Amino acid sequence: MSGIPGSASTALLTDRYELTMVAAALADGTAERRCVFEVFARRLPEGRRYGVVAGTGRLLAALADFRFGAAELDQLAGVVDATTLDWLSRYRFRGDIDGYPEGELYFPGSPILTVTGTFADAVVLETLVLSVLNHDSAIASAAARMVTAAGNRPLIEMGSRRTHEISAVAAARAAYLAGFEATSNLEAGRHYGIPTAGTAAHAFVLLHDDECDAFRSQVAALGSKTTLLVDTYDIRRGIENAVAVAGTELDSIRIDSGDLGVMAQQAREQLDALGAINTRIVVSGDLDEYAIASLRAEPADHYGVGTSVVTGSGAPTAGMVYKLVEVDGRPVAKRSAAKRSRGGRKSALRRHKPTGTAIEEVVYPHATPPPIGPNDRVLSVPLVRGGEPVAGLPTLEQGRDRLRAALVSVPWEGLKLSQGEPAIPTVFEGA
Repeated sequence: MSGIPGSASTALLTDRYELTMVAAALADGTAERRCVFEVFARRLPEGRRYGVVAGTGRLLAALADFRFGAAELDQLAGVVDATTLDWLSRYRFRGDIDGYPEGELYFPGSPILTVTGTFADAVVLETLVLSVLNHDSAIASAAARMVTAAGNRPLIEMGSRRTHEISAVAAARAAYLAGFEATSNLEAGRHYGIPTAGTAAHAFVLLHDDECDAFRSQVAALGSKTTLLVDTYDIRRGIENAVAVAGTELDSIRIDSGDLGVMAQQAREQLDALGAINTRIVVSGDLDEYAIASLRAEPADHYGVGTSVVTGSGAPTAGMVYKLVEVDGRPVAKRSAAKRSRGGRKSALRRHKPTGTAIEEVVYPHATPPPIGPNDRVLSVPLVRGGEPVAGLPTLEQGRDRLRAALVSVPWEGLKLSQGEPAIPTVFEGA
């Protein structure tokens, strides 16, 4: 997906100042200087113990479409000079990109993405890189907390109506990467192969003169392996009607309002009494990781999550930045007290105990790696070489597997939802 309705190009998904910098660098002769840019987060959002890298696959797809065609150049006439327009007309990224693969955890200072190329080639990608990674990583980080809170109970992402229509597709992908079972968004299903789920809203029940008529219609269309929404009127009566219409083989009921813990308990007792002992209970309605955690002891079988997941559960951006760290092999760094950075290209490894529990994130100068121990794991992988994606990059499903394994390695206290320090410290060696 290009991300722009009606356009195949992603080149204008950028800020004007990226192009004015290119124009000035072309004019003064610095555009071809070899540079290294790094993406990292100075800190995690408030209350978070870890972050999840997401959006790399989307970014590489967008990079392939980062071309300035006739329509884009016409739009930029008057924005930049003729020399810059000519350079943009021939632009394609020709450098290298390394980074943490999707589904990997990150911590403050982790070199999540490293872009190497000429200044002009690399600086023009800043806005695209940050918009994709900041959004998707924020969603995946929040979704991963929800998956942990849910234990072994599946979650369905259903937040399309609470965000921008294009963001909804990206959010569904990020939530699936984090371990959600399905999405309500059909475009995410088509484009990314994510399982989709959904049956009916309260409007469908209200359309019919009688609740039983609505249930009969839904069961006639979808069979008893459907989910009936039982809280349009009276929940107890709704459950009674659902079982009467669909029989005891009804797959699921959904409760979308009220005290969900109490409602789930009462619903389970009623379903069992009616003989629908295998009918599952889906709960939804303003759920976030804290609400899900509070429902762990209740007999809810599935959770439907909307607003909180597509907005990052209060942290809609991962706070990542894209900083120049090296020019012609010379380290450079921003020295302002409020936004200090570390110069020079860096890499990272994660140290673990022999049991597999992570101990620390070690960030080190790329040119002088420390000794690699038997329980250490180097984190960055090649993503792009000479402007072309590396063959055999991890799939979305492999990203899901990677995150599951990474979360198992997190110290137990690092999975808590309470305030606290990052799950493991970041150690900077020689930087």
